[in-house]
Amino acid sequence: MGFFEHLEEFRRRLVISLFALAIAFSIAWSRAAWLFEVLARPVRHFLPPGQNLAYTTLAEPFLLYFRVALLGGLILASPVILSQLWLFIAPALYRREKRFAIPFLVASVLFFLSGCAFGYLEAFPMVVGFLVGMGKEFQAVITINQYLGTATKIILGLGLCFEMPILIFFLTRMGVVTERWLLKKFKYAVLVVFVIAAIITPTPDVATQVVFAVPMLLLYLLGIGISWVFRRRKASVSSET
Repeated sequence: MGFFEHLEEFRRRLVISLFALAIAFSIAWSRAAWLFEVLARPVRHFLPPGQNLAYTTLAEPFLLYFRVALLGGLILASPVILSQLWLFIAPALYRREKRFAIPFLVASVLFFLSGCAFGYLEAFPMVVGFLVGMGKEFQAVITINQYLGTATKIILGLGLCFEMPILIFFLTRMGVVTERWLLKKFKYAVLVVFVIAAIITPTPDVATQVVFAVPMLLLYLLGIGISWVFRRRKASVSSET
């Protein structure tokens, strides 16, 4: 495929992804109020009785539900978006590597959804509890869009971070990295992971950053194992031929 053919292929995959996102957004928009109630549970658990989230402009509730529907649509459409990503990358792979299509799609969706679930169930409530606890001596005025921005950053951020083993798999198959190189650079990976954890979480405390960093380091180690397995398979296939 030439350069313009790649652009056309990218445009086609992007259109399909946007169409899937539009459908998922429409579904999420019809349940936007319920989705926000689910997202608001962590902060309402820590707020004093009688206090609630607030808004300061007339358009803020509409923007809130729009962003909630977009977040829900991204998560709902993630299988289609990831499948289009695979179909865009697949022509650059060897025939024997294309057999990983279904495992790649299943693993990508599972890792992404697991990261989102970890962000919502574990990481985000910890961040909310820490921040609300720090201001318990004051009257809390937490705006709805500010709250949603923090939730989106943590949930989607961890969802993308959990795709690390999939990225390492592709880099290994392309010959960019090996398991030895990844293991050798582990100390630098720790530094990068903690920087990412500091970006994702709005809290400065080390304990919360460790909660974010430990799963990412475990995923990095899992990626090293994946790199070792698939590099060995590649070598064995070459020796047989």
